[in-house]
Amino acid sequence: MIPAEWLDQAALRIAPHIRRTLLTNDAELNLYLKWENMQVTGSFKARGALNKVLALESWERERGLVSASAGNHGQGVALAAQITGAAVTVFAPEHATPVKVEAMRKLGAWVMPIPGGYEQAEKAAIRYAAEHGMTWVSAYNDGQVIAGQGTIGLEILQDLPPDPRQTWLVPVGGGGMLAGIGAALERVSPRPRLVGVNAGASAFFHALYHRGTQEDVPDLPTLADGLSGAIEPDALTIPMVRRYADDLIVVSEDEIAHAIAYAWQHYAQIVEGSAAVGLAAVLGGQVKTPAMVVISGGNIQPEVHAGICRRFTDKA
Repeated sequence: MIPAEWLDQAALRIAPHIRRTLLTNDAELNLYLKWENMQVTGSFKARGALNKVLALESWERERGLVSASAGNHGQGVALAAQITGAAVTVFAPEHATPVKVEAMRKLGAWVMPIPGGYEQAEKAAIRYAAEHGMTWVSAYNDGQVIAGQGTIGLEILQDLPPDPRQTWLVPVGGGGMLAGIGAALERVSPRPRLVGVNAGASAFFHALYHRGTQEDVPDLPTLADGLSGAIEPDALTIPMVRRYADDLIVVSEDEIAHAIAYAWQHYAQIVEGSAAVGLAAVLGGQVKTPAMVVISGGNIQPEVHAGICRRFTDKA
């Protein structure tokens, strides 16, 4: 767990560098949507990365920063490094989305492609940081990162009175956002139901939550690339998610694709696969409204987005 005051400190620390994103209502679906695709770097990940890096001692930043990322966390760390004058190395899966890799490089990161998926990139990054005496910035297994992500929950609570009839749907990969929003919801009673949404193709946290193990979980290609990969066994997010989440559910690749197209066709918003999982759970009927969905980012390869939207227009 993390101290409650860390969320308030994070909100003050990152406020000059982030956007307070919109919370909108879809009356037809009885659904609220928090648009973190409008965040700086196009993803909520900037919140946690900024909070962590800005909270470091100057000597920790001077050692150089190392992170692992499919793209969004790496952009957040690179932005924080740019602001503080630090150097940053990001280990990325070799098949990471090109538009995300290019964005990290434009922000000044040295990007190291690693064969395999996120799990392999994370292990290589942790080893590299230790061997070179550099400062490791986890995407989720860190109290300050979790506190930064929890500022999303603080903003939503300021805009939306807590309603126990409502379900809050949060994308879950490493669990940092779900844990942080859960910590924010500790402040209200009665509180909404809190549900994490995994991509079924890489449902590691779903397995941890329901079975207590991530052994034998397939790690298949998924549109929700930012949610894929195994979790560090000692991750702080594991006990926090178990404490705060009312359930973890999974959605299919077709459901994710449909939600991406729906967001464009109904809201004129570009969202990535990782961001679409909560909306997918609503559109697929797995979660009944009223609900609030965090749309966590919009960094999707343009031709992939266009192809998905064409596919679902053709089906209409």
